[in-house]
Amino acid sequence: MRSEFDTELETRLVRYTAIDTQSDEDAPGAPSTAIQLDLQRLLAAELKEIGAAEVTLTDYGAVLATIPATADGAPTVGFLAHVDTAPQFNATGVKPVVHRNWNGGPITYADAPGLSLTPEISPELAKKAGHDIVTASGTTLLGADDKAGVAVIMTAARHLIANPGVPHGKIRIAFTPDEEIGRGVDERLPNDLAADFAYTFDGGAVGEIEYESFSADGAVVTVTGVSIHPGLAKDKLVNAVHLASKIVQTLPQVTMTPETTADREGFIHITEMKGSAAEMTLKLILRDFERDGLAAKGALLRQVCEAVAATEPRAEITCEIKPQYRNMRYWLEEDMTPVDLARDACRDLGIEPVSVPIRGGTDGSRLTEMGVPCPNLFTGMQEIHGPLEWISVQDMAVATRLMLSVVERAAKG
Repeated sequence: MRSEFDTELETRLVRYTAIDTQSDEDAPGAPSTAIQLDLQRLLAAELKEIGAAEVTLTDYGAVLATIPATADGAPTVGFLAHVDTAPQFNATGVKPVVHRNWNGGPITYADAPGLSLTPEISPELAKKAGHDIVTASGTTLLGADDKAGVAVIMTAARHLIANPGVPHGKIRIAFTPDEEIGRGVDERLPNDLAADFAYTFDGGAVGEIEYESFSADGAVVTVTGVSIHPGLAKDKLVNAVHLASKIVQTLPQVTMTPETTADREGFIHITEMKGSAAEMTLKLILRDFERDGLAAKGALLRQVCEAVAATEPRAEITCEIKPQYRNMRYWLEEDMTPVDLARDACRDLGIEPVSVPIRGGTDGSRLTEMGVPCPNLFTGMQEIHGPLEWISVQDMAVATRLMLSVVERAAKG
């Protein structure tokens, strides 16, 4: 049975996911791609249309808005979602497909006949018979990460504005760009958000309330060889491709990679390798749940680079490591109030909350580090960053009710 929110959530998700908003880590701007502003302008217009106050599109590409308080003395609570989609897979030309009242059989794709989605591939799907399942058409990701979060917040916001009898404090909304490339939280955002605490709607399965994330660094290794015409290369050429390949081969292969780790294990992940015999660039991400573990992975990468450099003194190998975000647990465990509030709100819906460490990060990781406690709440999204990405409309409706329950509980104190 469809709930009061299902139609609106489905309509919003389909509308938002059809807009290309892929971010680009190599672009210097904020936002990194101008196409993200296509959705941001639409959201700003929709927020004004539903009666939100203080609607602003900032010069760093975030949309901010306020739902005025209907109860005195309550904290100001923020809700965030990001509009960009991941650069790792095609996100151009998304054609959302709604598989209404899914019958439990294989889900097939119009634009990729050899592709199918089954509960064996995605176990969470086994629980969703009878749900309305949204996918892409097979050649793109869907973008439920995190346009599902956008749809949830917009739907809850419209409901609250249309029902001023619901008691709640001041609510601040933020839709951010560039979360997928680790640049979603501009240094001005915490002050502009002006919330006592906040939540990102950027999580997975129903019931997940997350307050622990990876700590993350990014690394760039540059290998500069000696370039010369190959016909004249005897004892002169130093091939940067060979040296870069040695670095890749020397790094762990059967441990400490994303495909060999799970749970609380960290990794070193080579995301890009490009260049020529003259110069090669490797891009890597380093992840661990603990500061010491992250530092050790950085030290290992540097050691490998130094060892390969020692084999060829005519080459130059540099390794630059920069911090990206830190485990939000370090700050939230000092005051679990927003986490406990969300857990109680979840139980109000008859759902027992589950807290598992995020093998990734959210805007909440950075916000928490910058002084705004910000756990992560579920939307229902699954199999993200690839062509099998899917989400249940009914799960999004549960997330919408969670947001409403959180703001009512916060008003009660």
